[in-house]
Amino acid sequence: MTVPANTEFDIRGVNHIALVCQDMARTVAFYRDVLGMPLVKTIELPMKSGQHFFFDIGNGDSLAFFWFPDAPAQTPGVSSPRTLPHEGGLVTAHGSMNHLAFNVPVEKFDAYVERLKAKGIEVSPVFNHDNSAFQISAEVTDEVFVRSVYFFDPDGVCLEFAAWTRPMGPADVEHEAATADGGRSQGLVLDGFGAPIQTARTGG
Repeated sequence: MTVPANTEFDIRGVNHIALVCQDMARTVAFYRDVLGMPLVKTIELPMKSGQHFFFDIGNGDSLAFFWFPDAPAQTPGVSSPRTLPHEGGLVTAHGSMNHLAFNVPVEKFDAYVERLKAKGIEVSPVFNHDNSAFQISAEVTDEVFVRSVYFFDPDGVCLEFAAWTRPMGPADVEHEAATADGGRSQGLVLDGFGAPIQTARTGG
């Protein structure tokens, strides 16, 4: 399979994602001690304005947290989901980070779900995502493209362990994009023959 290339910028994955926590010590205890992510950089922000800590999440990527002394409280349903996906509270506001999925090996996925439970973390049911009407399969079939389990961190950030079960191909890009009014774009994602448009549009 040919992987589409970015012809505009040499983007090399995620450098870091920055979130905000209420208690940095509690965050270190969760991400380093429960999830096993090495703490690789700590920063005290100038003028006693907070902290910024970085955790290694593999492949040279990092997950970072800010702690601000006067940050507003969490607002579930606005900045984060109210519930785990199986309970129906997945919607969040425009511009929010809905959830963060960590890539894990498919052959270790089931063992990792059990390990989360053994560590006392409440997890969602396992979702075997496919292209059926409800997009979930009770079994792992040839139609399943990713397996997921969801859980919350101590600040209510929705996290996911996700395991791809197969590579993506052109047939996986098959829908036009939704517009703000609920309509669908035309000729943005798919060409006139229903094939995915992989070339970036350039212009002024």
